[in-house]
Amino acid sequence: LNELEAKGAQIQIEYSHSQRLSQFLQGKNMYKIPIKNYVLGIMLDDIIRQANEYLSELSHQRYSLLRIEERTSGNSINGLDLNIFDAEYGDARGVQTLSGGELFLASLSLAFGLSDTVQSFSGGICIDSIFIDEGFGSLDSETIDTAMSALNNLRSMGRTIGIISHVEQLKMQIGGMIMENIASV
Repeated sequence: LNELEAKGAQIQIEYSHSQRLSQFLQGKNMYKIPIKNYVLGIMLDDIIRQANEYLSELSHQRYSLLRIEERTSGNSINGLDLNIFDAEYGDARGVQTLSGGELFLASLSLAFGLSDTVQSFSGGICIDSIFIDEGFGSLDSETIDTAMSALNNLRSMGRTIGIISHVEQLKMQIGGMIMENIASV
């Protein structure tokens, strides 16, 4: 019985070490960041860096994305949340405060940033095409012009961009771009 108690105590010590490590990796640590979120956060930093180049151009240097790194209170898990820095006001705010058009530009920038990041880590795989399904309906005419200008710049860099939309202004602009390209050939 003494021998079994000694073995049980040793197993309990080993279990407590494993349990502490498991809890730490699950996010039960002072930063409240699970290991998977930590690793994804490193990738997200690269994506945000690339996305901010696009977002800066699309928003005329007004917006940039920031990953929230501060600890939160309560039981929420940290690591992958974003804020938006608004240069016009000189402060960061939640992405949920963006208008439909601003959110579209941020989403578009993240898609391009993800594409660039995947290409840089892929060892030669090139992502030349992107398809955008809607989102243009929430944009005002000025933002549509800005988005189309950015998409046209990407197209001129050799990327193929497919757009699925019902917005008439967009259809007219795309038709004009197609006609310009045909005329220049």
